[in-house]
Amino acid sequence: MIYLDLFWTFFKIGLFTIGGGQAMIPMIMTNVVDKGWMEYNSLVDFIAISESTPGPFAVNIATYSGMVAAEGAGAIGVIGSMCATLGVVLPSVIIILFIAKVFTEFMKKKAVKQVFLGVGSTVTGLLASVWLSLFLTMIFGISIANYQVVGTVNPDWLSLGLFAVIFPISFIKIKGKKFPAILLVVISALLGLLVFGLCDYAGINI
Repeated sequence: MIYLDLFWTFFKIGLFTIGGGQAMIPMIMTNVVDKGWMEYNSLVDFIAISESTPGPFAVNIATYSGMVAAEGAGAIGVIGSMCATLGVVLPSVIIILFIAKVFTEFMKKKAVKQVFLGVGSTVTGLLASVWLSLFLTMIFGISIANYQVVGTVNPDWLSLGLFAVIFPISFIKIKGKKFPAILLVVISALLGLLVFGLCDYAGINI
């Protein structure tokens, strides 16, 4: 049944992912696309939407994936969303409830510190792979699946230009403070709307 499959899939994603919503992206991509619940390009688009809209990233993308998967299987989308969302958040709830009472002593243990050092390195690698994958897809129109390049290189020069403008801004500090992430999202959205909207209005094929 699609509901149970959604719950179990996202439960595993939530259980074995450490490092926040972004670290879930590789597992979400693998499971959602391989199961045929969503096309790769559609998932990439919704990753951007999930990052830009209010609420936790993992919840946003699980809710949307659950609805699309359920409706694709001829089931009720809302119930599919609830199953996927419950699955992705339940492991965190269980773990937090379990360690909340012993957190201080738990974190003092040498073995625990060593585990988190290893996990931190792994999460860094996962986030780097996500960034590279999205960059290649959005800017050059290609993706990497099973260590093979899928698609033909078709550079999107407008997107690359916008990236070249926004990326350096994220490192600029004013009075010792960086640009707020929310402000960068708003600037990116407005620039995208302006540039691509004008191109569409002018009939320029992009």
